[in-house]
Order: sequence, then structure tokens, then C-alpha cells
Amino acid sequence: MTELNALVALGRGLMDRGYEFVTPTPLTHSRVNARRASSTTPSLRDVFGWSRPSPPGLIPAELIGLMEHAGILEHRGAMVASRLRFSTLDGLIFAHSAYPTTASDSVFFGPDTYRFAAAVRRSVAADPPPRAILDIGCGSGAGGIVAAHRAGNRPFLVLSDINRAALKLARVNAALAGVAACCVAGDVCAPIAAGQRFDLIVANPPYLVDPEHRLYRDGGGPLGAALSLRILREAIGLLMPGGRLVLYTGAAIIGGRDPFRDETTAILQEAGLAHDYAELDPDVFGEELEAGPYRNAERIAAVALTARARPESDI
Repeated sequence: MTELNALVALGRGLMDRGYEFVTPTPLTHSRVNARRASSTTPSLRDVFGWSRPSPPGLIPAELIGLMEHAGILEHRGAMVASRLRFSTLDGLIFAHSAYPTTASDSVFFGPDTYRFAAAVRRSVAADPPPRAILDIGCGSGAGGIVAAHRAGNRPFLVLSDINRAALKLARVNAALAGVAACCVAGDVCAPIAAGQRFDLIVANPPYLVDPEHRLYRDGGGPLGAALSLRILREAIGLLMPGGRLVLYTGAAIIGGRDPFRDETTAILQEAGLAHDYAELDPDVFGEELEAGPYRNAERIAAVALTARARPESDI
């Protein structure tokens, strides 16, 4: 059995056992783990959700075997732990990095993922089912997989990421969702074949300033917006007539103004694309305001930008 097949079987085994877990922010995760009473009876959620070490007898032997095949079983003295977490979203299960996500190639999944997926669902519900979907910087693959799963018409799905660890888990998660996906490695739109176009492109890039330059967290530029702006510029050229782009990201608000919104508006007006821009959460990652790059920011907002290419009849 290959590692990927073992991970797929493990995810299915958890779902068969009624497993559910919603991943919180890292700060909430830390606080909940710190206050957990030692008398609490461990469960599969402790191992695969909260990333806690647990007695090996807690985990069914079948799942222990799959963890060993997948290379994610970690021994900590008399206890065992999982090197991956599993979270549930939209009736699906997704594998991603265990807590804490400190490695440079960690595969993130958390509150941003749930907000991103909600924005994608709204887009899919508002239009005819997409035939070709691209998820740029896919990470766990949640955005593209939720879009394809909701579409229900077996669209052609491309999951792209520069992080090969992410692509590995995206393949697993697509298989768990029963969604066919083509996974390609590369930077932003570089791996997309010449002439290939999509009627739905989704992206949830990192949008913070990270001194450690971790792939899942560092958005580049003075306020973390550089990668989001680059994705916008490159992705709009890959849209079919009438196609749409859903970009979920963060925006630092300075003196009541949103510089990211100003820049995206200019880009889209020049390209002749209609768009909507909305704050989904006015205050995320407030702890970042204590860091130097955000010394002039009053808050960081989670935002969703939806852009639409002109229909063929208007070209």
C-alpha cells in the first residue's frame, strides 16, 4: 500500500467512525490544549484533531496500521501521535499539517479555509456549474475541491501549488471527496498549459508578513499583499469569457483606508472586469498588529474579491 492510498483509507476510516473536527485558530488551539483536564477521556478527535499524544490503545489497530503505512505515526514515549490533522468541511474530510504549523512547508487549514469555502460555495450557487476550475496555491485543495463537489457535474479541476507537501495532501483530499483532480507544481500560474482557460478560478493565498517566509503564511510585500496582487494580475488572463475569479485574502486597513482594495480596483478597471469586494471579517490576526510591519495598521480584514470576465457576446 502506498502512502497516499494509506492516507485515503485512513480518512475514510475516520469518517466511517463518525469523525468530525473543526480546526480553530492556532491561538485557540493552544489555549484549549493548555486547559484540557487530565481526566478527560481521549478520543480520535484528540489524536487527529487536537494533535495530542494519546495511549496507543485508543486508536483501532486498523487505523494504527494505516498511520504506519502513511508514515504519520509518531511515538512519544508510551504515547502515540499523528503527524497530520484531519478536519471536516462541507461534509468532506481534509488532511493537513498537525499543530503547531511551524515548518516552512506546512499545509494550513483553519478559520480562513472555512470562510474561503463559504465564498466559493456562494459563487458556485450563483452561476451555471463550472466546467473547468483552477485553484491557485491550493494548499489542502479545499477551495477547488469544494467547488467541484458542489458543482456536481464532474468539472475538470486543476490544483496548483509551489509546495509539493501541499500537493501530496491535495491529491489525498481530492480522492477522499471523490473528485478527479490534476495536481501541478509551480509558481502561481506558471504551470498552467498555454491556451488553457477556466470558467472558475479560486485562490486563498497567504497574506501576512512572515519574517520566517513560510510558504503558507508569507504574502510578500510591506503588508503581505504582494502575492494576492500577483495572482489577480495573472489569473484574469486565464478566465474564459464570462468566467469568474474568487480571491479570498487579507487586507491591512490603515487610517480607515484599504490600500489593497484601491490596487485591485485599478487592476480590474484597466482590464475591464466587473467585480465585487466585501469584508467577510473585519478583524483577523489582531496579534499581528504588535509586529513592526503593521505598526501603522488599525486592523487586518478578511476580504473576498469576485471578478468576472466579459461574456463572449460583449467581446
